[in-house]
Amino acid sequence: MADQLLRATAADGGIRIVGTITTDLVETARQRHNLTYVGTAALGRAMSAGLLLVSSMKREGSRINLRIKGDGPLGGVMVDAGLDGAVRGYVDDPSVEVPPTENGKLNVGGAIGRHGYLYVVRDVGYGQPYSSTVELISGEIGEDLTYYLATSEQTPSALVLGVFVDEHGVEASGGLLVQVMPKAARDESLISLLESRVEALADFTPKLRSNQTLPEIFEALVGDLDLQILPEAESQSIRFYCPCTYDRMLGALKMLGVEELQDMIDKDDGAEATCHFCGEVYQADSAKLASLIDDLKKQHSEALN
Repeated sequence: MADQLLRATAADGGIRIVGTITTDLVETARQRHNLTYVGTAALGRAMSAGLLLVSSMKREGSRINLRIKGDGPLGGVMVDAGLDGAVRGYVDDPSVEVPPTENGKLNVGGAIGRHGYLYVVRDVGYGQPYSSTVELISGEIGEDLTYYLATSEQTPSALVLGVFVDEHGVEASGGLLVQVMPKAARDESLISLLESRVEALADFTPKLRSNQTLPEIFEALVGDLDLQILPEAESQSIRFYCPCTYDRMLGALKMLGVEELQDMIDKDDGAEATCHFCGEVYQADSAKLASLIDDLKKQHSEALN
């Protein structure tokens, strides 16, 4: 099933639902970063969450950054997701693996750690980005982000995330965000009904593995509450994408200055840079570094004149 993101409403607009399937893009991330099982699950959950959260933003160019930093061996998770469906990310230590939980599931909470912070930065495309920070409550990502939505955005929400990965790669990955909008926030019976149904989504990952579609999952959840799938979102594609380029890498090297570039030539006969977000490796030989030095000296001379 192709990666996608789907939006819907229910209860006369009182409920907002967003679902995403991210199997292919998480597999891309796994391969690019050479992730372990638990690293794949952690990054996959976070990338799905980033896409779900940014989907509520309106302005073209809007982005969300998620940084999950705990006291576990994984170190942390970083995700950058755009309203255009592009997402990228990495974990601090992609080689970390931890024993599964007692019920045999991947121990994402143990890898990230249960003590630390979740940082969320919303960039609406103009002005200063809005940032907020909450403490981790489990390190499982879904629970931590649900807590963030309730405390920082005052929105009753449920976030379900799932990744299934085995020796062959990522078999299923995705997420579901259900929110009670302000117009229905005081309807306690509706909130109670949703809570009971979301609890039944504990088998969300098996649903994805059995190729259930997002409309089918939506229907099972709120089909009796005037479900309306938004047609303009039915074909929205999502993908792993990083805008890094060779020229950007050269620009970053240039910022190091003449002395540092000359030191790279003398000691290493060139430079190699790896993009944290996508794992792409860029190389610049001595001739290219020398050219950067010439540019810097020329710019300095022109500034003096």
